[in-house]
Amino acid sequence: MLEGLTRRFTDIVAGLRGSKITEATMKETGREIRRALLEADAALPVVKDFEKRVREKALGAVVIEGVDAGQMLTKIVQDELTDLMGPVDHEFSWRSGGPTVVLLSGLQGSGKTTTCAKLAMYLRDRKKRKPMMVAADLQRPAAIEQLKVLGQQVGVPVFHQPGLTPPQVCKAALEEAKKLKCDVVLLDTAGRLHIDDDLMGELKQIASKTSPDEVFFVCDAMTGQDAVKSAEAFSQSISLTGVILTKLDGDARGGAALSVKAITGKPIKFIGVGEKLDRLEEFHPDRMASRILGMGDVVGLVDRAQQVIDEDEQVAMQEKMLAAKFDLEDFLSQLRQIKKMGSLKDLLSHLPGLGGRVDELDVKGDEIQVVESVIQSMTKKERQRPEIINTSRRRRIAAGAGRTLEDVTGLLRQFKQMQGMMEQMKKHQGLFGKMKGMREMKDALAGGEGDPTAMVPGGLPPGMMPPGLAPPSGPGGPGKKRIGPSLDERRKKRKQERQRRKNSRRK
Repeated sequence: MLEGLTRRFTDIVAGLRGSKITEATMKETGREIRRALLEADAALPVVKDFEKRVREKALGAVVIEGVDAGQMLTKIVQDELTDLMGPVDHEFSWRSGGPTVVLLSGLQGSGKTTTCAKLAMYLRDRKKRKPMMVAADLQRPAAIEQLKVLGQQVGVPVFHQPGLTPPQVCKAALEEAKKLKCDVVLLDTAGRLHIDDDLMGELKQIASKTSPDEVFFVCDAMTGQDAVKSAEAFSQSISLTGVILTKLDGDARGGAALSVKAITGKPIKFIGVGEKLDRLEEFHPDRMASRILGMGDVVGLVDRAQQVIDEDEQVAMQEKMLAAKFDLEDFLSQLRQIKKMGSLKDLLSHLPGLGGRVDELDVKGDEIQVVESVIQSMTKKERQRPEIINTSRRRRIAAGAGRTLEDVTGLLRQFKQMQGMMEQMKKHQGLFGKMKGMREMKDALAGGEGDPTAMVPGGLPPGMMPPGLAPPSGPGGPGKKRIGPSLDERRKKRKQERQRRKNSRRK
């Protein structure tokens, strides 16, 4: 997500390290920022205004002892990006009498129908509502059938009545929602390949008959400035209340995310970050700004873990760990919970320092599946007592899983390392900690307390990292090269910085 923009900003900040902010420095840096944003396909007026505000703030900032230009610029850019994409606004205007009506608008191909199902799932699971979806797209072939199939998948009723016009279908849906006692009605309207009078006229008729409480514009983030222009045109024709950006996980540029709020004045409510129906996330501009600058989004990662990880199962798993009874069957259960959080590549992109570098890692996207298939190829006794797995058993397991002998050996080696980490895991209250501990971690991170990289060292514990991705256990140990400075290196750097400040005060 936004890898190209992250790499550009990382390079800009790196070029300022060790230097001071001056008029000449900011002139050159301003050009680099402008070029980075234009390459990200951000709107030109937004780029000019952003560059101007960053330059003015940087030149007017009070110089702090021990803080170089790169660090100061990072803070300024982060604040400006947050302000550019903000505010945080993913609440609904709930109707007190009768069902709340949400109208989804947008061009054809932007992902309205899938987003409608994702939103229904979000409202049911996260907001504890009872939604109903309405198939009002009579333009696109099979749009009605697609919504019905999605409705079955998420367990949400879908309303459609043949022989009626889209405005009439939406009006009839409100009466049906009252009968079914549904408190939210999601209107999946038709789109076009371009903005025209027929499209806008139909939307206005639907809005007139249903008086929607929320009107969301659904746009494809990968279309960059085109998405922003479409959002602006829709905003001028109908009264939008927010924007939903889809396919943001495939957008390496980020122009739409950066520009749409500034151009339309409407907040980004949600973002689609995957094809699965649970991959709709609330939009947090501060977290997005942090990811763009390569600082990761640990808060978002913990938030996602809270949603998918079963609290009771984690408590039971904690007790097993403390009793040293954690086996490969438990390991497999933990892996499956991690899979619910998303792809390994996506999880790694949330970690500080890896935002724009995930593509450089040897992550094939199926690392967890490799481990899962190897464990499934074992007998129950082998899962419970991995120490009995000798060479012949390893060959049989590898053949049964369709994997290599090295895959099996690597998994067993890492699992042995994990068993040696039980004392460390005890301090963290289990693999992901109790849900209470996770909430405390999330609150602390959201409040800016502590170092996120220290609280989540390397993201997943080494024993939980798939073969080939675990950090080295020591000098010359197994695994690939460490990403970022080691703990000793960070301590040494901090010690040197303290000494430098002490010497500076003496002078």
